[in-house]
Amino acid sequence: MLENISIGRYYKADSLLHRTDPRVKTILYILYLAAIFIISTPQAIIALTAITLIQLFMGKIKPDILWTTVKPILPLAVFILLLNVLTIGQGNTVFEWQIIKITDYGIYRAVLMAVRLMFLIVSTSILLTLTTTPLKISDALEKLFAPLKVIKVPVHEMAMMMSIALRFIPTLVAETDKIMKAQVSRGADYDTGTFINRVKGYITVLIPLFVSSFKRAEELAVAMDARCYRGGEGRTKLNPLKLTVTDVLTGVFLGLCAVLLVVIDLSLR
Repeated sequence: MLENISIGRYYKADSLLHRTDPRVKTILYILYLAAIFIISTPQAIIALTAITLIQLFMGKIKPDILWTTVKPILPLAVFILLLNVLTIGQGNTVFEWQIIKITDYGIYRAVLMAVRLMFLIVSTSILLTLTTTPLKISDALEKLFAPLKVIKVPVHEMAMMMSIALRFIPTLVAETDKIMKAQVSRGADYDTGTFINRVKGYITVLIPLFVSSFKRAEELAVAMDARCYRGGEGRTKLNPLKLTVTDVLTGVFLGLCAVLLVVIDLSLR
């Protein structure tokens, strides 16, 4: 059930990507994010698939771990696929019935958007959440956005909030599964009945989940206050980030791969 979802979870392993500086992986993610939204040719998508497999090998991430990350996104990908197929009317007509019109260009755009979404989630998981702890992600964001402190942007607080959000995704998923199991043991049914009845049934999950979330937030605030937390001024790091030659080489290699994707795509258009 929900305990098998790995979104936001850190997958502990001893691999090249795990040891890579989180600042390098954050920059790489931004590069791949841009490349994913730029490319549109089948050849570039095939090349992106090959690079993703290389990243999986570099991160020593098992296929079942990646599958548990991608699986919850499949309904959204299918929805985006159907939405684009049914709403894009450009191109040659493949099927038409009353107000429904499906074109070859609509199918192409629908598949492209769904593929982009899936690769977006996969890239986020491989380069960040699965191979980087929330604390390191927070440190990386704080270092990368440090120049914004000049204009009084609370960089440390923003990075800390993002780190806490990533850290509590698995906790909230586990809490949701626990509540659903408790409600099922009391006779709740989330799989049968009309759509409206099933939506109403989930209210019995959402209310205790919100109550639990606010309670956890209050406990965290009290704990931080008890430890005299006052922001990032004067704070030191137990394990400060250090950029090594291996980090630079890894970043250059994967960065060139992202640039190569765009070059292949532009040359084939």
